Amino acid sequence: MEKNIKFYWKLFLSTFTLSAFTLGGGYVIVPLMRKKFVEELKWIDEEEMLNIVAISQSAPGMIAVNASIMTGYRLAGVLGAIIATFGTVLPPLIIITIIAKFYTAFKENRYINALLLGMRAGVAAVIIDVIIKMSRNVIKTKNSISIGIMIVALIASVILDINAALIIILCGVFGGFYYNIVKKAGEDQ
Repeated sequence: MEKNIKFYWKLFLSTFTLSAFTLGGGYVIVPLMRKKFVEELKWIDEEEMLNIVAISQSAPGMIAVNASIMTGYRLAGVLGAIIATFGTVLPPLIIITIIAKFYTAFKENRYINALLLGMRAGVAAVIIDVIIKMSRNVIKTKNSISIGIMIVALIASVILDINAALIIILCGVFGGFYYNIVKKAGEDQ
């Protein structure tokens, strides 16, 4: 893929529009990024997008921004990361600036409060959709270690009520240990 002004503009517009028209945070924008960059533009393959999402969740900061940085960097290096990040951060910055200006009017408006309450259900549905799709992708790999990690993480989160950050860190440590030490040792023999 040729890295010209048209490519960078398309990268910026893609991240800008995804960010501008996505309500609900990073877990909502990630499946839309997947649809845009994997299915529509075919700039990234499915497995690589899963890896980008995993790293984005594990890194400190907002998942949408982390995913944009990773995607932009993967596609076009540092300049791509900067452009994708700017495209992702600019819409919330504009929207929050406008909301801050009219905060009192928004806070006391019952219609806006009702609208936001209704949006919660939609956001929950999108998050459940993400969980189902990502779980299917992990199961499709038929990798028993990845499936086991997913099941243990689910149990730790839902049943044992362990903090999500701790689960992500432990899964990352285990995955890094397993794939870089145990699996490499098995391949060397």
